[in-house]
Amino acid sequence: MRRRVALVATGVMLAAGLVTTPVRAADANLVVNGGFEDGLAGWFSNTAGSATLSPTTDAFTGSGAVLVTNRTNTSSGPMQDLSGKVQAGKIYTVSARVKYENPASPATKNFVVTMHYGGSSYTNLGSVTVPRGQWGLIRGTFAVPMAQNVTTARIFVETQWTATPTPPEAHLMDFTVDDVALEEYTRSRTFEVLGKLPGEGNPIISHKFGADANAFVHGGRVYLYMTNDTQVYYPGPDGISPTNTYGGINTITVISSNDLVNWVDHGEIPVAGPDGIARYANQSWAPAMARKVIDGKEKFFLYFANNGGSTGVIVGDSPLGPWRDERGSLLITSATPGASNGRNWLFDPGVLIDNDGQSYLYFGGGGDDRSGSYENTNHPKSTRVIRLGDDMISTVGSAEVIDAPLTFEASHVFKRRGKYYYSYSTNFGFSGPVDPNGPPTGAIAYLMADDPMGPWTPDKYAGVIFRNPGVYFGVGGNNHQSVFKFKGEYYFTYHAQTLNTRATGGTGQGFRSPHIAKLAFNEDGTIQEVIGSYAGVDKVRDVNPYRVIEAETVAWQQGIATKKTTGASEEFGARAPNLVVHDVDNGDWTSLASVDFRRGAGGVTAKVLPLVQGGQIQLRLDDRAAPVVATIPVDAPVGEWTSVTAALGGVTGVHDVYFTYTGPDGADLFEVDSWSFTRS
Repeated sequence: MRRRVALVATGVMLAAGLVTTPVRAADANLVVNGGFEDGLAGWFSNTAGSATLSPTTDAFTGSGAVLVTNRTNTSSGPMQDLSGKVQAGKIYTVSARVKYENPASPATKNFVVTMHYGGSSYTNLGSVTVPRGQWGLIRGTFAVPMAQNVTTARIFVETQWTATPTPPEAHLMDFTVDDVALEEYTRSRTFEVLGKLPGEGNPIISHKFGADANAFVHGGRVYLYMTNDTQVYYPGPDGISPTNTYGGINTITVISSNDLVNWVDHGEIPVAGPDGIARYANQSWAPAMARKVIDGKEKFFLYFANNGGSTGVIVGDSPLGPWRDERGSLLITSATPGASNGRNWLFDPGVLIDNDGQSYLYFGGGGDDRSGSYENTNHPKSTRVIRLGDDMISTVGSAEVIDAPLTFEASHVFKRRGKYYYSYSTNFGFSGPVDPNGPPTGAIAYLMADDPMGPWTPDKYAGVIFRNPGVYFGVGGNNHQSVFKFKGEYYFTYHAQTLNTRATGGTGQGFRSPHIAKLAFNEDGTIQEVIGSYAGVDKVRDVNPYRVIEAETVAWQQGIATKKTTGASEEFGARAPNLVVHDVDNGDWTSLASVDFRRGAGGVTAKVLPLVQGGQIQLRLDDRAAPVVATIPVDAPVGEWTSVTAALGGVTGVHDVYFTYTGPDGADLFEVDSWSFTRS
């Protein structure tokens, strides 16, 4: 039986406002003789004897094409060996022209470009429905899975697979193929759409995705560590990305803020995979962060899920690293005492360090075996708690079962006024029936106990913190939460597909963005339910402009992206990664919210890397369409980092500051590393 995976939807649709730019080098086509100008060189029939390939001059372009006749099954078509040409983990675009003309065949027919990795592993890369007698264009963008064996990869063109191709004229018609191309694809992940409206606090960032945000407070800042959904967002030339499968995510995104409105992008931590810190792991999902002083040295511990099968940990010298692997192996596996019941997942870590210094790890999920039993649906007992060793990278004793009603994933624990709160994401009622007295499906629910080990039993169930995001934003999906205390107040993080839906102009594809809300408690300590919204939370302080501010500190933006660069961060020091704003086009802009100029600012300086001549940075106050109060000419030599300045004219008081970028159309204008202001 042939196993087939479809990665690309049929048809062509342009995603609203999404720029995807393929970068093509000379001789980039990995297919030899894709235009058949050299006859059949490099091509053969898929399955010997299943079809006849003949050169033809009936071409879409040039003088050559291939005619496929005498087909014995729907897979019969022109095939080429790609051994040594495609690589696991990389992204490619594929295209081909096809035509059929038999008047006895249907008026339209679906044609497919397919990859055969070997054995029974087939993947549809792109498809098109072609009217009889006309040339159709197959086009698709796909990623080769990280774990895929590509040593016997082959590509071929076929009609839509069916095991019973009857009548033959409906499935086994002759067809012509031309202009087959397969190229490695590099693209801009820039969202030109306005993903976060000025004044909104959610989604927290709008230039990239981020899920499962775990909040960690240190040194007057809140750091969010997130699953990097952007890593598996593969929009093709038509702007469409396959649905998020999470399989290729092996980095963790970090952002931070000291005011909860302006957020700094610190880039990605390479956690897993062949280039990761923990190379024995394949994925890094749903991180959790903790800090502890051990032998007089401050250490930071970043826990992560290695897909559903295990949990790992890496260690850093600061919340931003540098990071290293001190353990040398995964922390939680099926061999961990008490961790596994044979069907539960061992992922989604949550960590708590109690006042006495003892640390605990909460993890697990799944467990609903779809058997349909009431008990297994409502009480799968699939999550666990275990004590951590003093080193934070080992476990002590055996894991104990958490019997949270309707539990599914996303364990998180915090402590308040002597009470311990265990929150989690409920399942979606896969088997049923669901207990009407328990939590709703697809929600964040919680238990309360007097001890970090619980015991976490159904009688500790206290209610719902947050209902499924679909209730508030129209698109549902999974969720993952954290709770943190900052400046005396409690806050709640969750994710929703808001940027994804705005970027595509429709429903989400599973790509998630971080959100934040205020968390309030009743007199008895129970939690008041959070209502999802775009509003976010209020600022907790104004921005002091009289210092170096990283340009990747953003409240709202449109059209920009960020990337790592060499050299130390001027604001966060040598240990922190340094990012810059790039992919800056005419009309793009960024902003800072609530900048307090106090008695007056006399000038503004930007550290920039010009890419063309004629660029400018305009400053506006309180609205991106407001009058320009200063213009910084980016007139330094192209390709050299330079500081450029402009007079500001004594701006006073608190304002939102908009940096609007102008210059020649159709060109990347410059990169921006930092801002600073001077007093008048």
